[in-house]
Amino acid sequence: SLFAFVNEPLRTMGHAIIDYIPKLFFLLLFAVAIFIVLKLLRTVFIAIGRGTIKLHGFENEWAWPTYRIVRMVVVAFGLVIVYPYLPGSDSAAFKGVSIFMGVLLSLGSSSAISNVIAGYSLIYRRAFKVGDRIRIGEVYGDVTRMRLLVTHVRTIKNEEVTVPNSVVLNSHVINYSALARTRGLILHTTVGIGYEVPWRQVEAMLLRAAKATNGVMGEPGPFVLQKTLGTFAVEYELNAYCEEVKQMMIVYSELHRHILDEFNRHKVQIMTPAYEGDPQNPK
Repeated sequence: SLFAFVNEPLRTMGHAIIDYIPKLFFLLLFAVAIFIVLKLLRTVFIAIGRGTIKLHGFENEWAWPTYRIVRMVVVAFGLVIVYPYLPGSDSAAFKGVSIFMGVLLSLGSSSAISNVIAGYSLIYRRAFKVGDRIRIGEVYGDVTRMRLLVTHVRTIKNEEVTVPNSVVLNSHVINYSALARTRGLILHTTVGIGYEVPWRQVEAMLLRAAKATNGVMGEPGPFVLQKTLGTFAVEYELNAYCEEVKQMMIVYSELHRHILDEFNRHKVQIMTPAYEGDPQNPK
């Protein structure tokens, strides 16, 4: 009787294994076919990313994320086909465990899935790319890596900031590099000058300060706007084109130095941020 208790389960398992061999061959052949299809897709998308294969309206940087989407679709399609061939797929226990794992995955990865969707949205929106100088809320710096979940930004203070893609998607993004390569980035600064100083003199001094600044483009040239006629002063805005976006803060600093030198040289008082009255002694 003890021998029968051991022999009967072993005989049942052996018959089950022998009966499962045809399905096992199907799974192996199907896995090889899926592997070959993924390798072919990878080769095609690598060629698209390198520019060897060009598709109208399809950017090269879209190749790798699109391959990931296609790969996920192919793998999901393969799982749907092979599911009936898995051992025990018809049992209630297998189905119960599958549902339980699906519920855990959906509850535990809701934020991760939202970040993944946001990451793909950012890639196809082309809001920025690696190497661009951007501002996301209070974060200002260069994009070093773009991942499915987060975007890495290196600030001008050499700090590595990790921003979740869902935050990026829900925030306004300023890209300083997008148009600077072709049209130049307009740097602008504002000064308040009293009404007694002729506006032509103020504009001439501001333009001289801009032309003396390294990094300011000569063409298109700088220009001055009179923004407001304030209660105590006229607000002038100096605009100058800059091509080297990553030197923007250095150009700003030098531009401000030249403005101070120019106005001090001509003894013109800058009345920003407020003016209340003429001092007894000249400033």
